[in-house]
Amino acid sequence: MKRLYKSTDDEFMEFHKREIGVSQPRNFTRRISASEVTVKRLDLCGKLNGHEGCVNTIDFNATGDVLVSGSDDRRVILWDWATRKSKLSYSSGHMDNIFQARFMPFSDDRKVVTAAADGQVRFGLLLENGQVETKRLGRHQGRVHNLAVEPGSPYILYSCSEDGFVQHYDLRSNSATKILCCSSFTENNKQSSSSVRLNSIVIDPRNPNYFAVGGSDEYARVYDIRMYQMDASHNTDRPVNTFCPHHLIETHEVHITALAYSSSSELLVSYNDELIYLFQKNMGLGSSPLSSQGEDAKKLDEPQVYSGHRNSRTVKGVSFFGPGDEYVMSGSDCGRIFIWKKKGAKLVRLMVGDRHIVNQLAPHPYIPVLATCGIEKTIKLWTPSSKNVTPLPRDVQKIMEANKRGREDHSRATLTPDVIMHVLRMHRRQALAYVERRHTRGDIESDEDDGGEAYVLGFSDGDTEGASECSIS
Repeated sequence: MKRLYKSTDDEFMEFHKREIGVSQPRNFTRRISASEVTVKRLDLCGKLNGHEGCVNTIDFNATGDVLVSGSDDRRVILWDWATRKSKLSYSSGHMDNIFQARFMPFSDDRKVVTAAADGQVRFGLLLENGQVETKRLGRHQGRVHNLAVEPGSPYILYSCSEDGFVQHYDLRSNSATKILCCSSFTENNKQSSSSVRLNSIVIDPRNPNYFAVGGSDEYARVYDIRMYQMDASHNTDRPVNTFCPHHLIETHEVHITALAYSSSSELLVSYNDELIYLFQKNMGLGSSPLSSQGEDAKKLDEPQVYSGHRNSRTVKGVSFFGPGDEYVMSGSDCGRIFIWKKKGAKLVRLMVGDRHIVNQLAPHPYIPVLATCGIEKTIKLWTPSSKNVTPLPRDVQKIMEANKRGREDHSRATLTPDVIMHVLRMHRRQALAYVERRHTRGDIESDEDDGGEAYVLGFSDGDTEGASECSIS
């Protein structure tokens, strides 16, 4: 209770400083946005309706006034989120679910890049007459979950895929270049023939020469683009650093679903059916983690750990929140949004964000506004409320214990990649049959029935009651 009073007093002091002219407007905004009182008052303020399938990706533009989204319906929508209205909706040209949609910097929000389950990376150019020209930039031999746009560049981006390749794109040319194929580590440091299926790629904002990838094993790998020629046939898979919690090294039972860099180059790593870890630069295992074990590894500091959620049924994102990345946030299989203080990992806000699963969260670049999406067809918007908001529900411990039990029970069952792909193929056929039936009938399902339109690899855990079995996305 004393801490709550202290946080409230600090907030009132900021208002007092602003009124007497001591605090600069920008400093005032940053301090209030980072206030724990502000975060604890985050509440649902509206929904964006327009997609006909699960919304898998959301991203604010540089100024924060426009939000772009992509969905299982293979459409891209640009939103004026403040008025809750769609500015533009267009067909992406993808043949399968869109997993990522991003604005290119310094393009007046007229250039949008997308990636999808069909393996394509596509480009959309918004014309003055309101039309949109789309074209394919490149293609992978596996699903593409993530794109990384070089900070400050209107031309350069990267993609990673389940085929293990990282590709480089320059919008000034019409070609995609394979940079490297991410492979598994071996004891003798020889090149492995087993590739890592990649889910996430992020660029270090303080030094865009470095990018990190994560996928179907326990290691987050950091690469230096300057070490690679624009031709993967001549490049070896040699990261400059790797990150992994000590207890997960060589477990072969977890994989990474998402990565995020903070403004100070901290690396946030979210594991499937495990926890979230925050690594400082000095916590790396080097380029060959299997040779860094023993006493050397034990000397490294342990990363900060964030727990309470569950990340099992989908490929969830993870993000920072606040003007100085003061908070960490993630969705969960229990349909809730978890927000922790970055320093100390205290859970400060827990709210229901979806009737089934929350997948992605996008923080506004300047003010305390948050957009989220999940299995439902809507995008939800969250802002600080003047109402009396309960930051943590009374049953918060029960919720976190249920998520923990689900993780522990699921860890006892192992699925081979062949089994996973078999299940995905069955769900894909079901989804295509559903789409065909829908177009034949000429109707559109309501949001209350949206669970059947997505398809995730589901498990009968019993802890997500009422959730439809929907696809890994």
